[in-house]
Amino acid sequence: MSGTTTNPEKLRVGVIGGGYIGTTVGRQFEEDPRSTVVAIADVSEPARDEAGDTLYVGQGSRYEAYTQMLDAEELDAVLIGTPHVFHYEQTMAALDEGLHVLCDKPLTTDRGKARELAERSEQSDQLLMVGYQRHLNQAFIRARERWDETNLTPRFISAEITQNWISRFEETWRTDPDLSGGGNLYDTGSHLIDAVLWTTGLKPTSVQAEMKFADEENRVDERAQLIVEFEGESSASISVYSDAPCVREHIHVWDDEGALYLEGRQWEPRQLTEIEEDSTTVIPYMDNRRHESKAGAFIDCIESGKEPPATARDAFAVTALTEAAYESARTGERISINLD
Repeated sequence: MSGTTTNPEKLRVGVIGGGYIGTTVGRQFEEDPRSTVVAIADVSEPARDEAGDTLYVGQGSRYEAYTQMLDAEELDAVLIGTPHVFHYEQTMAALDEGLHVLCDKPLTTDRGKARELAERSEQSDQLLMVGYQRHLNQAFIRARERWDETNLTPRFISAEITQNWISRFEETWRTDPDLSGGGNLYDTGSHLIDAVLWTTGLKPTSVQAEMKFADEENRVDERAQLIVEFEGESSASISVYSDAPCVREHIHVWDDEGALYLEGRQWEPRQLTEIEEDSTTVIPYMDNRRHESKAGAFIDCIESGKEPPATARDAFAVTALTEAAYESARTGERISINLD
């Protein structure tokens, strides 16, 4: 069924991938009175059944192949929560069926395919939203407003995230580059890169990267350090550490009138601190209860026709920078980035 329907009935969602994203964001759709999960697809029977039970999907609407689900079910939208390398094929298939798509990050692990999806979404009546949740976080939204609504330009950025990523995901698809596309820079690191690009609005032009790899083929990074140059002579240092004992995130952005610090621990909402010219520190009040869910934002955009919080064009920029960083780390050269 075409995703452009104006039927006042609940949005009928099919979930592709019964893992963490499929169940957590799938529950958001179940909890929203405007939508319901009607089908699930996963190649693993245990995962399929666990997700089906969690999302109240009947046995007859649980599929091994997502193509079977798309053919058999009357859907309005799909949620894609599969390993990274499958996102392009599954997103294209859903768009070809006229369905709205909420795809987990990264949108793809290939620059050309990411560009293709960005162009496709901009020419389509279907909504394509990417699961970069910092676009829904009050701290990041407020920070983005500083440079989006003034003449100030971010000049110097330092961004870092730590996590026990290697030990936590050993022997899972996330540390298998044939499924993930790389290492942590394509996983948790993708959120950090997106946060820097989306919050500042800067356009990267080149990157020099150094990485420590956990595999002999130099595909799975466990430490990555990027020096990124942007249009307008701005620059950023972006670091991803995967063998730390816990999660901490720090993003510091300086302009001509001070700085904004975005910081947090584990997966709690990030905090915003403003540094003024005279070194005064201000912590603005923010109501984190206003944090909108991915499913809720997705449905809002379908109903209103507005651009999604995280677009395919946003995701294309992240993939372009990420792929360039891997190339730089392997060749030792600074790599140019073309987003046009």
